[in-house]
Amino acid sequence: MSTIIFTSPGKYIQGKNALNDLGKHIKSIGKKPLILSDDVVWGITGEIIENSLSSEELLFHYVPFNGEASLNEVKRIADEGKQEEVDFVIGVGGGKTLDTAKAVADELERSIVIVPSTASTDAPTSALSVIYSDEGVFESYKFYNKNPELVLVDTKIVAGAPPRLFASGIADAMATWVEARATIKSNGDAMAGGKTSIAAQAIAKVCEETLFAYAKPAYQAVEKGLVTKQVEAVVEANTLLSGLGFESGGLAAAHAIHNGFTVLDGDIHHLTHGEKVAYGTLTQLVLELHPEEDIQKYISFYRSLGLPTTLKEMHLDEVSYEDLRKVGEAATQEGETMGNLSSEITADDVANAILAVDQLSKNK
Repeated sequence: MSTIIFTSPGKYIQGKNALNDLGKHIKSIGKKPLILSDDVVWGITGEIIENSLSSEELLFHYVPFNGEASLNEVKRIADEGKQEEVDFVIGVGGGKTLDTAKAVADELERSIVIVPSTASTDAPTSALSVIYSDEGVFESYKFYNKNPELVLVDTKIVAGAPPRLFASGIADAMATWVEARATIKSNGDAMAGGKTSIAAQAIAKVCEETLFAYAKPAYQAVEKGLVTKQVEAVVEANTLLSGLGFESGGLAAAHAIHNGFTVLDGDIHHLTHGEKVAYGTLTQLVLELHPEEDIQKYISFYRSLGLPTTLKEMHLDEVSYEDLRKVGEAATQEGETMGNLSSEITADDVANAILAVDQLSKNK
């Protein structure tokens, strides 16, 4: 019999002004955390975190993040953590900050607490990081023995982040059921290592249902910096449901194609993770032979959130077929998650599907 594996963080806390209680929630984990954040996010959260930790008489050591989730950056921060004798790590920020914080905690053999400043990716809950080169090219997935001890999401801070990041998180989360469904169909392995559990299947499915139901009103609320019940529902879908759904459900073509896009030069690098995943999801739907009606439903949904659905919006309208083939080669290389869709998909199949999405979007 195949083994199923379901993995999750120790605790997940979400709500308006939840960050005020960070000290109370972490005091049982350790006495002196290393806090990793970038200067912009620290400018928004720093004072709240300092007050919360000092009310529990906790010390901390702050390290500014340099912007890339690379092995060199991980080593730099971990070395500082060793010198300061920290006893756990807190990552505060977006996807790359959080991925780096997890890698630092692993290097130090310490627990990790995750505080996302946006709902822009499903990175927060998982026991893995995406590692890039110093130049931002995808290198590998790095897996850990355990998930974060705590994930704390302050929806007031998340709703105050740029709406584009909120939409990107929706796009990343929209891939969850599309990819998990493909993994189940091919009997592939989830990122957690085993087969998809009934629990993960249910979570991935309700993730998509939640987004189709509430994403547009939630996005419109975030454009005004409001926290509504729809915003709370979508933040949970983007972060918890998508995080559990992808890790214990499985990745397939959408994320493999995202990784393929990172090999290209040019303005595509200015797009967010979720924006590239959105196009990857549409490409997967083409590769899976979905009816046009299905694909157009996703295209309309992405468009309503300002997400890219054409090559021009991906800054790839001038790109050659040979370059799209390179995306396909990277997406179908040994060890990529494309195998959860089909091991028979070629680089040309991917290139053609990318072009087909562009045509379908233009027909809209």
